[in-house]
Amino acid sequence: MYNLFEDEEDIFQGSPKSKFLDIVFNANSDLVHNELARIMERMAVMELMLQEQYGEDEIDEVVRKFEFERSADVDMMVKNLYIISVGNVLSRNE
Repeated sequence: MYNLFEDEEDIFQGSPKSKFLDIVFNANSDLVHNELARIMERMAVMELMLQEQYGEDEIDEVVRKFEFERSADVDMMVKNLYIISVGNVLSRNE
């Protein structure tokens, strides 16, 4: 892959995860709480969708299988979601 998100020469240096954690610990706490609540609500919706599709007892297995089979896609999505969350907090922090 091109290491699009982890270029050492980048003026923002650091991974999306490290930037997200910097924001979580340093930005306005109300904004961070709102973003974390948004993330949890979205996760809850996805969990309920998976429960309807596969049943509550099968969710963990389905997730593990998907993560194994599509690990590169999952890694990229995780980075994208960190970037989106950082953007959400920063855009409201102005």
